[in-house]
Amino acid sequence: MTALLSSTTTPLHHYEGLNYAENYHALEAMLFTYQGRVDCIYIDPPYNTRANDWKYNNNYVDPSDSYAHSKWLAFMERRLKIAKKLLNPRESVLIVTIDEKEVHRLGLLLDQIFSGFPRQMVTTVIAPAGQARGSQMYRVEEYIFCVYIGSAAATGGIDNMLSTLEERDADEETPEPTEIKVTWENLTRRGTDARRVDRERQFFPIFIDPEAKRVVSIGEPLLPVTADRNTVQAPDGTIAVWPIRSDGSEGRWRVGRDGVLKLHERGLVRVGRFNKKHGRWSMNYLLRADVQRLDRGEIVIDGWTEQGTPVLRRPVTDEVNKVRPKTVWNRESHNAGNYGTALLRKFLPGRSFPFPKSLYAVEDTLRFFVADKPDALVLDFFAGSGTTAHAVMRLNKQDGGQRRSISVTNNEVNDNEAALLAKGLRAGDEEWDSQGICERVTKPRIQAAVTGCTPEGDPISDEYTFTDVFPMSDGFEENVEFFTLTYENPALVELNMAFERIAPLLWMRAGSYGRRIDERTDTFEVADTYAVLFSVDASRSFLAAIEKTEGLRIAYIVTDDETQYQAVAGQLPDGVESVRLYESYLRTFQINTGRA
Repeated sequence: MTALLSSTTTPLHHYEGLNYAENYHALEAMLFTYQGRVDCIYIDPPYNTRANDWKYNNNYVDPSDSYAHSKWLAFMERRLKIAKKLLNPRESVLIVTIDEKEVHRLGLLLDQIFSGFPRQMVTTVIAPAGQARGSQMYRVEEYIFCVYIGSAAATGGIDNMLSTLEERDADEETPEPTEIKVTWENLTRRGTDARRVDRERQFFPIFIDPEAKRVVSIGEPLLPVTADRNTVQAPDGTIAVWPIRSDGSEGRWRVGRDGVLKLHERGLVRVGRFNKKHGRWSMNYLLRADVQRLDRGEIVIDGWTEQGTPVLRRPVTDEVNKVRPKTVWNRESHNAGNYGTALLRKFLPGRSFPFPKSLYAVEDTLRFFVADKPDALVLDFFAGSGTTAHAVMRLNKQDGGQRRSISVTNNEVNDNEAALLAKGLRAGDEEWDSQGICERVTKPRIQAAVTGCTPEGDPISDEYTFTDVFPMSDGFEENVEFFTLTYENPALVELNMAFERIAPLLWMRAGSYGRRIDERTDTFEVADTYAVLFSVDASRSFLAAIEKTEGLRIAYIVTDDETQYQAVAGQLPDGVESVRLYESYLRTFQINTGRA
């Protein structure tokens, strides 16, 4: 069986996506679209405290089950391992909420999976009145784990989450200046698609003065791919630096010659370290995102080195130097009863969902990590009532950001399952599906938040409080797409019938922006951010069309032949990523359908 995402509705300005799927299989499918690209994962998994909280091997796990903890850990481990692959290794964060029942086991599991990455635990008051625990003390708190990936930092807040207003005004010290590091990246491509043959025009020499450690000039691509680099003569006083991989094989630069030349003209390519063992120099460059920050003034040039490269820093401003939170939070706005359960009823009158998060609690948590990332990609694969997507909408409205949110939920009926089974109903029946989490709560809540109206069409008669106040009926300027993960039998899907099933995934990998290519053609199609070559016989026209299209990010090439793929991929313009699709489209997206 093969799992695919397919669109089930037409779009409702920023992209909010809701995927109706078993989250393990949805995460596997997302490895194609978002591997290494997610800035923040926020999840509120089942706490393993209720009889109908979650399923293991298609059966609900009762808390009295002697293996309940082991099953819960196995359930979480499989999902967190994939989540790790989705997170941006340069800078991202994993946020997981949990209560006292599994907090210690979860902490150990996170240490195991995310070994080497800093982890913090926040204690947050969510029920000030207290929740009864029999003869034990009243529970008022839950816990938030934050795993910091790469250079991630909690710097985007406006409140330390613990001090009272009076204490803040009277005693709170000015936070220490916080500089956000500007990272120079290795220019040599690593990982997949990193060989010389993968992008032959991105194999060219950079001539440097090794004594002064200065870039002198940029050479031309060495063509054809069989040409010997040792035949290239370096100008007097220079040596040639080539993109050589760690195993000694010929690789490629991450940027094409034209791009490197532009960076060199601005001093944004520099000589890196000399590896004595291999006798090679490395080259560093400034990432496109940081070049854009430099152009916007968010990064400034604070002098020049003797090698002719700039000293870069991000200035300490109010925008960068936000208040750091403490590890104990106590805020009225985080009350789950008032701003989770009661707030949800305003959007979905007559419908309930067990223990929804406070909208403002999720918003505050996200703000610490994505306030300075207006284009952040946020993923929640235990979407529940849709609070994370709703919180991202509020953050976008507050600062004009274009953050994207992807929510994944199943459509389990939980407490209603026994009654529906007694009526002879099963998943797939209209009445059954209408009672599921996705159809009854998540989807209509997101729609209500965007439109400002309840599912019955009535304007929501209340207003948001905290941080920014405005009528809920105003809604948000957001685009929403709803997708369903389906399981397709390859034997029943012919070649030309499969493309429409995987079309949303191609659009999502290209940034979820602009027109989507939904149907196969005999030659090729070019949209706003990506293009698909269906027949390599049309490659010349395909490449010409790509050259004329600004903003194109990805070119999908449909072929089973490696040589044909490399021939087309090697001629793509700088900045356009090549992705191969097998002619049997479903083969590209085959996932592990074992135990989830």
